[in-house]
Amino acid sequence: MHRKTVFVIGAGASKEANLPTGSELKEKISYLLDITFDFSRQISGDRLITDALRIHVQGPGGQRGDINPHLEQAWFIRDAMPLAISIDNFIDAHRDNEKVALCGKLAIVRSMLDAEKNSLLYFEKSRQDSNINFISLDEAWYLSFFQLLTENCQKDNLKERFESVTLIIFNYDRCIEHFMFHALRNYYRISQAEAADIVKCISIYHPYESVGSLPWFDSRDSMEFGAEPYGEQLLRLAGKIKTFTEGTDPNSSDILKIRSHMSVTERLVFMGFAFHELNMQLIVPDKHEDRKGIPPKCYATTYLISKSDEEVIRQQIDNLYGLAINTKMEHLTCNKFITEFRRSLAF
Repeated sequence: MHRKTVFVIGAGASKEANLPTGSELKEKISYLLDITFDFSRQISGDRLITDALRIHVQGPGGQRGDINPHLEQAWFIRDAMPLAISIDNFIDAHRDNEKVALCGKLAIVRSMLDAEKNSLLYFEKSRQDSNINFISLDEAWYLSFFQLLTENCQKDNLKERFESVTLIIFNYDRCIEHFMFHALRNYYRISQAEAADIVKCISIYHPYESVGSLPWFDSRDSMEFGAEPYGEQLLRLAGKIKTFTEGTDPNSSDILKIRSHMSVTERLVFMGFAFHELNMQLIVPDKHEDRKGIPPKCYATTYLISKSDEEVIRQQIDNLYGLAINTKMEHLTCNKFITEFRRSLAF
């Protein structure tokens, strides 16, 4: 039996593939929502967001409504971003303002799909054998994570091993799913269908949703990695994004499943995670499970986190289980962290 392991993944992990940090995402969102016109011609801001807003306000009989009230909220977000901890915090602070939520979510989806396209994981599907440039990922955690999961594992044993892995991803991107699918195909020389079946054995959760399903994962409302959506697609995908409040609804089936995995895991690994209190509350284990006073072995990256904050984080982790946990923390990137604890995290 493989040891059950939960990986809690934050934006710091995706940064290693050249995706934006929270502060960089705020800057991108401000740029996209700076929507201005010279008479009827749009001269700044994102045109796809404008298209989505026009579809949203379209009335009965195809009559176009007024997008100006939404543009005012877009400018509100643009101007407030330097003051916000994150776009998620800002939307949550104005949870009673539906126009703020819509504009913010449209900008999140547009930003993240664009970020996927500009990441080290993106490739143009010009040929059937086109693939990720794996050599370019030598400083990112994806290669070391793949090696960790597949070490001494033949193809026929992958599903059993992957079933012991849970990923709780607090990012909107689909980087790890995209990477694992193509890495498995490349390494084991298997078909798309086989690779998809194996990746699906990993329990993957996005508490705040993602920018659509990848086509091989779920064909409904799917979106290719790094694709550019048209207005209606953008609007539909934005409708799936969740705010802090929406994402932490304890009645959500995903949250119940997340907490169940947290309650039985033998190892808990935080990578590139910022330990925001609301996110920590979301993953609190199901208290109905009796651990007999034995906490999971816990590991955490604290890259760019101060020593004083590290002590607060230790207490946050202890509070998850109500037990003192000897959490092994290192000020390392996710890639170097996996290398450092390769034997401890082995399957």
